[in-house]
Amino acid sequence: MHRILLIDDDELLGPPLAAYLQRFDMRLDSATRPSEGLAKLRGEAYDAAILDVMLPEMDGFELCRTIRKDSELPIIMLTARGEVMDRIVGLELGADDYLPKPFEPRELAARLQTILRRARSAPAEEAVALHFDGLHIDLARRQVQRLDQSVELTGTEFELLALLAREPQKVFSRDEILNRLRGHEAELHTRAVDILISRLRKKLEPLDCIKTLRNAGYAFAGARA
Repeated sequence: MHRILLIDDDELLGPPLAAYLQRFDMRLDSATRPSEGLAKLRGEAYDAAILDVMLPEMDGFELCRTIRKDSELPIIMLTARGEVMDRIVGLELGADDYLPKPFEPRELAARLQTILRRARSAPAEEAVALHFDGLHIDLARRQVQRLDQSVELTGTEFELLALLAREPQKVFSRDEILNRLRGHEAELHTRAVDILISRLRKKLEPLDCIKTLRNAGYAFAGARA
């Protein structure tokens, strides 16, 4: 049974959600404060976490950043706010998915199942390194070097670069990128891709290896070393 940790200050949310997720072979534990949630994460083994954005002590973004300092635990951000920039910030900090409140429990269960499948398949996919002129991508260590200098990428930026670089010259549409990164339809969130691409390009400068194809999407154009 998968163990999931919910960190949300709504004390009424946890019990019914825990009962529902049992149908999908998931055991849900709850914490109402970030400090309590972090203590649980340090003391017990969890397969995924659900973080509310509006929390006491620190908001969900800061909590996500704290968890990401030493863990690749799959994370879903949960919030009553639905602004595009909130979604982008959460994803750039390393969250795997973003679900606005109110939500259907079945949708949350489906998204949890998706990120858990991705986590199980990650080791086989990451046991590879990609080499291009001026760019080295170590998928196993999740490290990138540009012109022999280390590049600091967020979790989502790294996943985006790895997705494009695994299949050079292939054109990925915005919807396809979001679906491949997060495993579900996200057509309302496609602006997030443009912002992530822009920030990734800046970090890879002076290399110009991500091309835009108007009305089509993006492609990796780096030359194999």
